[in-house]
Amino acid sequence: MTEKITAVKGMNDILPPDSHLWEWLEACVRDLMHSYAYQNIRTPIVEPSALFIRGLGEVTDIVEKEMYSFEDRLNGEQLTLRPEATAGVVRAAIQHNLLYEGPRRLYYTGPMFRHERPQRGRYRQFHQMGAEALGFAGPQLDAELILMAHGLWLSLGLEGIELELNSLGQPPERQQHRQALVAYFEAHREALDEDSQRRLLTNPLRILDTKNPQMQSLVNAAPRLIDFLGADSMAHFETVQAVLQANGVAYRLNPRLVRGMDYYNLTVFEFVTDQLGSQGTICGGGRYDYLIEQLGGKPAPAVGWAFGVERVLELIKAQNLAKASAVPDVYAVVPQMAHMPLAMKTLTQLRSLGLKVQMHSPGQTPMGGDASSQAPQAAWMALGSMKAQLKKADACLAPFALIFGEQEVLEGVVTLKALRDGVGSQRKMPLDDVASWGKALQCELLAAVV
Repeated sequence: MTEKITAVKGMNDILPPDSHLWEWLEACVRDLMHSYAYQNIRTPIVEPSALFIRGLGEVTDIVEKEMYSFEDRLNGEQLTLRPEATAGVVRAAIQHNLLYEGPRRLYYTGPMFRHERPQRGRYRQFHQMGAEALGFAGPQLDAELILMAHGLWLSLGLEGIELELNSLGQPPERQQHRQALVAYFEAHREALDEDSQRRLLTNPLRILDTKNPQMQSLVNAAPRLIDFLGADSMAHFETVQAVLQANGVAYRLNPRLVRGMDYYNLTVFEFVTDQLGSQGTICGGGRYDYLIEQLGGKPAPAVGWAFGVERVLELIKAQNLAKASAVPDVYAVVPQMAHMPLAMKTLTQLRSLGLKVQMHSPGQTPMGGDASSQAPQAAWMALGSMKAQLKKADACLAPFALIFGEQEVLEGVVTLKALRDGVGSQRKMPLDDVASWGKALQCELLAAVV
């Protein structure tokens, strides 16, 4: 027997009914983005490795440990499967001169790749949806993006999500803080783990992001960046907080919040939960006013965020908010193959009106099964009894069955049978006026939803 080929570890198939939940979430996010006038952007999955090394920071976990990088066999170019999307969006904005006519509000969705140990909420191929406001200065845009994410949790009905907020200030302020950090950690070098000792002189801010529990008390006592902020940075941060307070958005100041990329300045934030174990961050972002220039563009401010789709879906399931799988409005019951052409013509008309229609079709008989002794025609013509088909119609949760029985066809009608509300009630619909009763049925279904 030929050996089965399976998916790469940590890269998962998304199958029905879960795929319907993905589509539902994606639709909710698209509606939210459009309500804020954000436009969709789609960038390649593969980018030059230099984009992420220069953009994210060479001394970051993502660049040092997690990127899927390889050499193009044709030209020797170093390429990487994108580990995040912001750098690619900025690269596209620079390459295509998107900011020539003014700032842009953009959003994206798609797969990202990081080589790490797969666990709940953390996969090697994972998906993000995010928003980037390019060319906008001012704390009001920071607040707008935070309000947008907060609004998404409300629209999804999610609870138990907390907002953590911090400011990383500007480069001169971070430089002063860096010097204080180095002096502090140098004085406690013996308590640093191997990673932290390596980063002490290259990127000491990353030490604050350590997940080592044995270092938490040391990190908590380290100099705080917020104590080094000047008047302008503090005013920016206070305005963000004032907007959030005015909108009733609760938050917690976290002076140790630094995020995992080096491109951030001023406002940084994360939405966290305690319902997903160790993978508690579901959304994060902040301001990155120097990244566009850093990647070769004209200096321009920017701010954005992204959330992990898998983590949000895990939270939706944990809180029993998952929507039912997509169900048809109508299930067509066709007992005789001779009536199939008429039935399919009718169903095509109903679909053109916007109705979701599922046509009954028997499952394929497995190769080598009992059907091998049957005449080929008999296998595919066996549609099943009307009773069996109605049972399938009920099982798929369709509100109505549309029955193309022999007597109905002779009379030029089709029977519309209620399977949910008013169970068992039946109406005969003329086959020569599908448009009229099809529109009426659609209105009836919409009214039932409202």
